[in-house]
Amino acid sequence: MNGDTGTNGSSSDDRELLLHGRMEVEGRLTEASNTTLLCVIDFNGVEGRCVYKPVRGERPLWDFPDGTLAGREVATYLVSEAAGFGVVPTTVLRDGPFGPGMVQRWIDTDEERELVDVVPARSVGQGWRTVLRARDAAGDPALLVHADDPALRRMAALDVVVNNADRKGGHVLAGVDGGVYGVDHGICLHREEKLRTVLWGWVGEPLSDDVVDGLRRLRKALSPGNKAGLDDTLHEHLTRAEVSALRSRLSKLLDANELPAPGGRWPPIPWPAF
Repeated sequence: MNGDTGTNGSSSDDRELLLHGRMEVEGRLTEASNTTLLCVIDFNGVEGRCVYKPVRGERPLWDFPDGTLAGREVATYLVSEAAGFGVVPTTVLRDGPFGPGMVQRWIDTDEERELVDVVPARSVGQGWRTVLRARDAAGDPALLVHADDPALRRMAALDVVVNNADRKGGHVLAGVDGGVYGVDHGICLHREEKLRTVLWGWVGEPLSDDVVDGLRRLRKALSPGNKAGLDDTLHEHLTRAEVSALRSRLSKLLDANELPAPGGRWPPIPWPAF
């Protein structure tokens, strides 16, 4: 899990802390497949915590040969911010104790607030969306569900746009600040279809107004002539083909005006799902 910086400031404050703060490694998150370090970070008297994933600790992936996983995490954050979705913790690329890597605001989680869960069949109440019907370890019927939450709906749209290949339930965090955050975006933004997510609960439904507004903001930000420079910034982390594919997925989603169903060419849910 991810945890909080210890500040209640803006994302620009977070960026200053993450970009310029002095990091001290506190421990390693051993459940992660790549080197993932929990750090204390301080800058100008402000102290917090962050996740640091050094590039040198990345395991090579044959199907993601270009760039770095750290760069893809930063690119996904930039896409979320450009859309105004606010569902990815502030994420930067900088030098650290073990060289360049991704540094991300740590999110303290509310363990009482479930966003993705496996529940017995017939136990789904209001406010939940069913994703998958299956059986649990004992062979009893069970359901994979997620909350019917506006922030999760934005995250589902983000997953489609960035082509997230690994949206596990454990990558969806309920913050103690009341926010909803997605983490672990190292295998996003491939040019070929690889979407795997647990957030399928709105398949075939029209996009909500806030999602449409966000996608339109993102399309404007991605315009090559836009002075905000998102197009140029993404090219620092992605290939031209990958940025082109991002634009294509964005246009397709806006034109369809609904969240797509699984395509059938790729397993729709990551394994394990948590």
